[in-house]
Amino acid sequence: MTDDEIFDSESTVEDAEKPEEANQPTEKAEEPAEKSELPEAKWYILHTYSGYENLVKANLETSFRQSNIDDRLIDVRIPMEDVVEERNGKRKVVQRRLFPSYVLVKMIYTRDMWHLITGTRGVTGFVGPQGRPTPLTDEEIRRMQLEKVTVKTDFAVGDSIRVVNGPLADRTGEIKSINQTTGKCMVDINMFGRMIPAELDMYQLEKIDL
Repeated sequence: MTDDEIFDSESTVEDAEKPEEANQPTEKAEEPAEKSELPEAKWYILHTYSGYENLVKANLETSFRQSNIDDRLIDVRIPMEDVVEERNGKRKVVQRRLFPSYVLVKMIYTRDMWHLITGTRGVTGFVGPQGRPTPLTDEEIRRMQLEKVTVKTDFAVGDSIRVVNGPLADRTGEIKSINQTTGKCMVDINMFGRMIPAELDMYQLEKIDL
C-alpha cells in the first residue's frame, strides 16, 4: 500500500467487504475468537466524514468498552501538526489535522468486529483495497511515526552498497553505521571522487560485491 493509496482512497461502507452470510443450514454462525486465538494488534486506517475525527475516536472507545472488548482497542490517533499562522500582523502556532478525514486505529481486529467499527457514527469505512481492513506495513508505520519499528536487515557496517532509488540512485558507497530502530543507515557515498556522508533508508540500498 502506497501513501497515495492510503490518503487518496475514497472507501465507503457500501464497497467494503461484506462478512460472509452465516445462515447456511450446515454451518454455525461465526463466533468471536477466543483470547488465545486472537491475532496481534495492528494499525488500520478509517475514513471519516469531514470534521468527525474526534467524534469517531470517542465513539470507538465507547463502543469497544460497552461491548466488553476494550482490551482489543490499543490506540486511536488523530495525527496533528504545528503550523504558524499570521493574523493581524501577529504570528501564532496552531495545530491542525495532518490527515483530515482519517483516524488511525491500533487494534486486535477480528471479523466479528466489522459491524461494530463500520457502524460507528462518522465512519465511512476502512482504507484498503475495496474497503477491506488492511493493516499498515512496518515501513508505513515508521514513515508515519506511529511507533518505533525494528527493521530486520542483512546489512552490516562496512558493506558496500548501491543506492536503488531517490536522488542518489545508482551511486555506490559504504555503510558506516546502522540504526535498526529508525531503519536508516549512515553511508559514505562516492560522489565526484569524494566520499560524502548521507543518511538513507535501508529500503533504498542494496548490497554489492566490489
